[in-house]
Amino acid sequence: MPSDRPLLSLRAVFLRQFLRHGRSIMTSPADVANPLLFFFMVITLFPLGLGPDPARLATLSPGILWVVALLASLMVSAKLFASDFEDGSLEQLALAPYPLAVTALAEVSAHWLATGFLLTLVSPLFGVMLGLPDEGLLTLLVSLLLGTICLTLIGALGSALTINIRRGGLLLSLLIIPLNVPVLIFGTTAVREAVLGGNPESWLALLGALALGSLVIAPLAIGAALRVSLDS
Repeated sequence: MPSDRPLLSLRAVFLRQFLRHGRSIMTSPADVANPLLFFFMVITLFPLGLGPDPARLATLSPGILWVVALLASLMVSAKLFASDFEDGSLEQLALAPYPLAVTALAEVSAHWLATGFLLTLVSPLFGVMLGLPDEGLLTLLVSLLLGTICLTLIGALGSALTINIRRGGLLLSLLIIPLNVPVLIFGTTAVREAVLGGNPESWLALLGALALGSLVIAPLAIGAALRVSLDS
């Protein structure tokens, strides 16, 4: 029977889902700490493998930092919708009279704040550990702030497509790594331009355009992918 309760606004639905997933993340601090710990461990291993030459590390640091950020994002993307899929709440969201793109975006936003945003905040520290010149620290921060939005949304799309596949981690990697290549190129080039005294603004503008485009297109694609995965 139809319910007499009025429908919530999309803003209220988004906020409720965001807070629900935020509380869920807070009850699992390991999900927040694992990407940061992975980032730290890999960054500390690179000087051991490449040697202690500061000039060489400073040259390679933009690429190293961005590749590790991509791998850290990939590591947590597979778990993005897993809990909702396993407990059946994802099916309830699909049956609710609200766009699945809005509820999925709320979960992705909470996930980004707990992973990508925190990685961005600590990235200057890791840059210093690799000998990244001071001129590149601010650009690294801004580029990762924009780039992790893209990485998280692309990872969410891959997770939505493979959520009903057991051990779909390899397929997830094959799906999203090619899509992440432009983000990696733009972010690395922006930091390198700043280090060399060039103008990174054009590359940051490209990253900003990718982030805005992803925010518009990716939620719709994620919602459609979740429905396909639930129906299959």
